[in-house]
Amino acid sequence: MLTRLFAGNRRKDAAQALYAGIVAQARRPAFYSGCGIPDTLDGRFELVVLHAFLVLQRLKRDREASAEFAQSLFDVLFQDMDVSLRELGVGDLGVGRRVKAMAQGFYGRIAAYEAGLEQGEETLVEALRRNLYGTVDPGGTELRAMADYLIREAAGLAAQDLDGLMSGRLIFGAPPAVALAAKAPTPARRSE
Repeated sequence: MLTRLFAGNRRKDAAQALYAGIVAQARRPAFYSGCGIPDTLDGRFELVVLHAFLVLQRLKRDREASAEFAQSLFDVLFQDMDVSLRELGVGDLGVGRRVKAMAQGFYGRIAAYEAGLEQGEETLVEALRRNLYGTVDPGGTELRAMADYLIREAAGLAAQDLDGLMSGRLIFGAPPAVALAAKAPTPARRSE
């Protein structure tokens, strides 16, 4: 019984370390200043989801060995979302509803990014346009750079050792180097 308890604690600690790596990568300034991703709560959430997708996609490849760990990572991610919402002043009654909506959005993005990796760059670019850049109208250069980044990082994570990942060791490459035009991305037009 104690062995299971300590194994669960080690798994949670490793999942927290992996999540910290996901958040650190998502907060790199180059994504916001160089790739045109909005430096907003939505933009940060989108980048965390994108990087969590990459890690979960890698874990999924060895599903039998990593299922419990992947669940721990998912739990850590959404516990952090819960805490963040509370810190932003969302009341107890609203947190559950918002976390549920975030989870639904998370699963939708996972499906869109999986389809993009399987079906090719155009599908991936559209998934990024709808999700990562949902509140702005990015240029094609930024979209293609982020699509290339996603493909590159998926391949890089595929080469990473599963035991290392499940011990909390995570290596991401540098964000894409994109020189943005002098103007900021324009707000996306919403049809009503």
